[in-house]
Amino acid sequence: MSLPPGFLDELRNRLSLGQVVGRKVMWDTRKSNPGKGDLWAPCPFHQEKSASFHVDDRKGFYYCFGCHAKGDAISFVRETENVDFMGAVKILAGEAGMPMPERDPQAQQKADLRGQLVEVMEKVIKWHRLQLQTGAAAEARDYLARRGLSPEAQARWDIGFAPAHGGALAYLTAQGVDPKLVIAAGIAAESDRGGAPYDRFRGRIIFPIRDARGRAIGMGGRAMDPNAPAKYYNSPETPLFDKGRSLFNHGPAREAAGKGKPLVVAEGYMDVIALSEAGFTATVAPLGTAITEDQLRLLWRIAPEPIIALDGDTAGLRAAMRLIDIALPLLEAGQSLRFALMPPGLDPDDVIKTQGAGAMQKLLDAAIPMVRMLWERELKAAPTETPEQKAALNQRIRASISKIKDKELRHYYGEAMKEFRRITFQTNWAPEYRPKGKRLGGGATVEAKRSVLAADLDRRGLERIRERIVLAVCIKKTEMIAVFEQGLDTFEFLEGRHQELALALVSLGLSNNDVDVLLSLGAMGFADEVANILADPMVRINPSMKANCKAEVAKMTVAEQLAILSADRGHRREMRDAEEDMDGLVDEGLTWRLMQANRARFDASGVSLDESVEFERGSNGLALSKDERSNLENLIAAINFSPIKKRNP
Repeated sequence: MSLPPGFLDELRNRLSLGQVVGRKVMWDTRKSNPGKGDLWAPCPFHQEKSASFHVDDRKGFYYCFGCHAKGDAISFVRETENVDFMGAVKILAGEAGMPMPERDPQAQQKADLRGQLVEVMEKVIKWHRLQLQTGAAAEARDYLARRGLSPEAQARWDIGFAPAHGGALAYLTAQGVDPKLVIAAGIAAESDRGGAPYDRFRGRIIFPIRDARGRAIGMGGRAMDPNAPAKYYNSPETPLFDKGRSLFNHGPAREAAGKGKPLVVAEGYMDVIALSEAGFTATVAPLGTAITEDQLRLLWRIAPEPIIALDGDTAGLRAAMRLIDIALPLLEAGQSLRFALMPPGLDPDDVIKTQGAGAMQKLLDAAIPMVRMLWERELKAAPTETPEQKAALNQRIRASISKIKDKELRHYYGEAMKEFRRITFQTNWAPEYRPKGKRLGGGATVEAKRSVLAADLDRRGLERIRERIVLAVCIKKTEMIAVFEQGLDTFEFLEGRHQELALALVSLGLSNNDVDVLLSLGAMGFADEVANILADPMVRINPSMKANCKAEVAKMTVAEQLAILSADRGHRREMRDAEEDMDGLVDEGLTWRLMQANRARFDASGVSLDESVEFERGSNGLALSKDERSNLENLIAAINFSPIKKRNP
């Protein structure tokens, strides 16, 4: 039985060789680097104890340095399952959810056709390259120069030009190419009125589209006429080209990602080229449509956590939210997305040209995990002021999380949402809705949940939010600086320029109002940092940032965030010290230290290790327990006069 053209390529794209091989071997965790698709194990084909069997999951090949066995997913299944070629294909197709094709007696003819079409595409790309050097392409060359593309860069990307009058069809037929092949390749089209075929691409800058193996399969054209019906135009669906299953710059990006570059997903051709030329060589783009399920699978074959770099406008945000819904049912352990949102009105190309590659790198480094994007989407979907509105938020979140098929991952997303909910609403609960403190049975359940969450959510991201809330409250409500002066001066902020900003606030805030402080911080070079902090959605929705927020609420917010940060970091130091102190047996002193560290974490987080407590409403409406109200000032004093010790350099 012959398989239709492209079936095996699609099968290999859908399956991870690491998953196929992983059913038969135990990976050596010391040698393997799953994030880069670099996997090692004892060879399943011969007896050995060392890990000499290597899987390159990105390229889809394996090799044993002991017995020299090598191949791809199909050959691995053939050898381990003792089946023939078609048997292996059937097994893999079943795993990939692909139905086996019916017997096709013309399969060889179709394979030959694909080979001929690739040759036609390569010829037309060379012709378009030559056209870019003609007088008719002067405007196109000027446009490319304005976009920052040198002649050398144009050559690297095989950029060409299709004249307004066409000419590709005439050129190819003059070279002896059958016009039917030109039409089949998507270069020309038959007239609806029964006339002669015509060129599809006219008056456009041409960007060749290649598959993962570097073969030309289609073209994208950027119109030079501002009144053209479509600014960008791609090849139609052909035996070579399926835009929903292709990525622009697929092959070079896969190679760069394999060398450790982060995989970036941009919106269009020029963004990919600009990012790649600026050093972000593992960059791809979908082809004129929103990212599809098949394209997501391709992305995850290249890297486990691609960064989606979208334009900083409403359309870019809508695209991000749509992508979340597509990705949720496909999520697996270790396989997710991050989102780098550009400044309003800018795309990645604009950022690089106006602010430089360094600014783009900062945006990529600050990319938001998909779990947080999901929370912010549901949080912004409707108001959350009343208990009923909060309940509706919970329903929206449950509906979204239910799309995740992996049960364990679905559980972790639920835990993450609980943590986001606690951070967002912790100072805004009325007493009748605030949860009572209760005994935790030794604390194991809550501690276990938080340990899982720390690994899954990226604890540093949560600490960044807490630090931003502290600084934002002090920036907008400068009277808090006097309250927490010593704490801000000595506290160990870990993120970016937060430490410098805190010291600047102490020097400015005692005799300035919020407007003067903002102006002074801008003059001191903190404008971008302050803008990022105040624009953070998790900061903006915090109750303490409301204009009518009571001073006691703001004070409690800063005290609580600093206390939680202090307790968490103190707990980590105790754990590190405990690891160093452990030498076979654990004595009572060490056990007591760890218990005290855990108690501090629970107490700072608002979770009591004692019996349930009663809550009362103060005169300003803030819900506090009797002990909390009486100890608030003590908590502030403790933060001010018992700062965290600095780390040893």
